[in-house]
Amino acid sequence: MSDSPAPLADPHLVFDAAEGRRDLVILGSTGSIGTQAIDLVLRNPGRFRVTALSAAGGRVRLLAEQARQLRVRTVAVADGDKLQALREALGEVYGAGEPLPEILAGPDAASELAASDCHTVLNGITGSIGLAPTLAALEAGRTLALANKESLIVGGPLVKALAAPGQIIPVDSEHAALFQALAAGKRADVRKLVVTASGGPFRGRTRAELADVTREQALAHPTWAMGPVITVNSATLVNKGLEVIEAHLLYDIPFDRIEVVVHPQSYVHSMVEFTDGSTLAQATPPDMRGPIAIGLGWPERVPDAAPAFDWTKASSWEFFPLDTEAFPSVGLARHVGTLGGTAPAVFNAANEECVDAFLAGRLPFNGIMDTVTAVVAEHGTPATGTSLTVADVLEAETWARSRARELSAEATAEAHA
Repeated sequence: MSDSPAPLADPHLVFDAAEGRRDLVILGSTGSIGTQAIDLVLRNPGRFRVTALSAAGGRVRLLAEQARQLRVRTVAVADGDKLQALREALGEVYGAGEPLPEILAGPDAASELAASDCHTVLNGITGSIGLAPTLAALEAGRTLALANKESLIVGGPLVKALAAPGQIIPVDSEHAALFQALAAGKRADVRKLVVTASGGPFRGRTRAELADVTREQALAHPTWAMGPVITVNSATLVNKGLEVIEAHLLYDIPFDRIEVVVHPQSYVHSMVEFTDGSTLAQATPPDMRGPIAIGLGWPERVPDAAPAFDWTKASSWEFFPLDTEAFPSVGLARHVGTLGGTAPAVFNAANEECVDAFLAGRLPFNGIMDTVTAVVAEHGTPATGTSLTVADVLEAETWARSRARELSAEATAEAHA
């Protein structure tokens, strides 16, 4: 395995390391990652300062409260229709005479903040709309704490063209685990990356047993509390497929050296196997504040960022092979990752549409992957990723979403015929 090119996420490199308090921009501040990041910041005021916040616009009151609590310079909302509601919320939250932050609104607001003056940008936006802010942060030379895996997956070549070695620090629990384990050895000595999966709520079920699962069952994740799309992705293991693509892009490890293993307890977040037979695992109780702290503070660790194990208590840790027949999503993700170009964007966009259809009761659970597989097959072999543009990604996503909706509607009509 060659030591060149350098991986995007390299724990041996620290991009633009700085001493003292770090200025942060948090994108997606009202979501799960954003709120936990703010909790971490508030507990470490001497280490971090937030200069700007952005959110989609569904929780403007919370966004206003966060802005005042952190005393940010700028606050942004992606939905321009929520601008007035945000102004009113800020007026209610801030006291008389208190200066209000600058307000930005619209689809480009998050990208503007990502390029603003700061040390680190935490991209906690959900979905491929996070691509533009990712590119803006990288182009501006900011350290990027990346929780928005979709931006790397759909725009891999674009991100790799802009990112300096070590400029991206992953915030996903699995990739933060790999990041830390890789710090123990040389890249040339890495034999395999082992990405762990909880198995979701349907671990152990056959494909036939998954045919009639309900929305409520799919949203009942046994370990993590997440948004509905990510939770369903964990139930189908699409999330794990996306993480395999992300690991390949971050660490430049071939797909045949990235393995998925089911670990129901979610204590071991991922592992690295080295050529001497040693395997290093990163383990903590399930809590996203640990990976967030790595993203914001590396190479320094943030004391008491998340709970540690109580080794005085007995516990059992289990590992199982992945059932590829019941959960074909990981294999399909490897396929589109190998194809490159716009194929990962088609996979991701079609899946988002199918998850929406499932949550709305228009598509059965197994229909999610059946439809995504059909859309990917129709898309065919894309052009090589070397000439990929943002316009290419957007065009592929638009087509994939439209085709996924058409196929979902056809499946619904057949089911009711």
